[in-house]
Amino acid sequence: MTVRRNVTPWASAALVLTALLAAGCSGEKHNDPRPLVSSSSVTPHGYVAGAQEAAEQQSRLLLNDPDSGNSRVLDLISDTVHTTARTEGAVRLVTDGRFGYLHTSGGTHVLDSGAWMVDHGDHVHYYSAAIRGVGELPVGRQAQVRSDAVVTAVTDEDGKTVLYDRGELEKGTIASSGTLAGTYSGAVVPYEEHLLAFAGEGGTTKLVVLDRKGERVASPDVECEEPRGDAVTRRGLVLGCADGALLVREKDGAFTAEEIPYAEEVPAEGRATSFRQRPGSDTLTAPAGDDAVWVLDVTERFWTRVDTGPVIAANTAGEGSPLLVLETDGSLHGYDIATGKQTARTRTLLTGEEPAGTDEGAPVIEVDRSRAYVNDPEGKKVFEIDYNDNLRIARSFDLDIEPVLMAETGR
Repeated sequence: MTVRRNVTPWASAALVLTALLAAGCSGEKHNDPRPLVSSSSVTPHGYVAGAQEAAEQQSRLLLNDPDSGNSRVLDLISDTVHTTARTEGAVRLVTDGRFGYLHTSGGTHVLDSGAWMVDHGDHVHYYSAAIRGVGELPVGRQAQVRSDAVVTAVTDEDGKTVLYDRGELEKGTIASSGTLAGTYSGAVVPYEEHLLAFAGEGGTTKLVVLDRKGERVASPDVECEEPRGDAVTRRGLVLGCADGALLVREKDGAFTAEEIPYAEEVPAEGRATSFRQRPGSDTLTAPAGDDAVWVLDVTERFWTRVDTGPVIAANTAGEGSPLLVLETDGSLHGYDIATGKQTARTRTLLTGEEPAGTDEGAPVIEVDRSRAYVNDPEGKKVFEIDYNDNLRIARSFDLDIEPVLMAETGR
């Protein structure tokens, strides 16, 4: 295992400053959600028509049982479980922070969770609204969906990408705003008012930067072999490659790409091909084969391989928090990322041993600023974990469905 310690005192100061600025923005708000209305003729800062703004994160869990098609939305603030339209045969559930995308062989169902956040950099706004189904995207189970505040890019398994108006999705309507010319490898990712993609077929591909109309405006001098996996962080966009990752950043309209290679050659089965993180965090996790986890510190541009046990799912909140690993013994384990040592383990089994289903249907770990959530399909439960208190089970939620697929929104 590779270990490196880094001390960055400025990071703590930055976090304190951010917290103070955020408190200053929300200091006049009440703790409970309230309608965003004003008797003044001036539109209030942060106003969103039809939504309520809250001082706290409005987290919700999207849940689905592919066999029955039953879907639920669990409101973690009110403990209320909402029934939504049935979606049978889903193989994946992904989210962009507000919308859930249930991928089936016949199409992708879009669900508006009614919970989201808007990050202004120095402060954050949290919103809640009605939960509703939006409709179907005409793409199947292998489609890749990526969004920003303006556009949702949907790339099918053949590399064709259709753009959808994000504002229309928020109104409950699916409306295409155009189709990109050509095909691309992997997901097309909206980032910094542009679209980033890999051009080329198989093997080595080149990173290209497109405008919102799909016209190529830049091509950083960098290549990526077998691109797989992406994640947006505060440091930039991370894109996975066979020999490590690329960190793409924008400054004054110019895009740069920096390589973050593995410290040594990694066989194909041990590479990071999908990333999990607390949204916005600069610390990413990914399976490193069957019995280890990669942790990528984007700030320090450094990979750490943590030897665990047989891995079902992994995630971390970053910023000094433990690496969380759900292992095949049914327990959640906590690891110190710097030393690789196990620091905690749940005594209660959170899922059965060797859970059934494919990797896409296995339990997941969702992480936010103070809690982690693990779905237990067999037990029809979701567990809430306080990862800062020796993995204490803070709450458990009994459900009337098997929550095989889960994703958290409102973050």
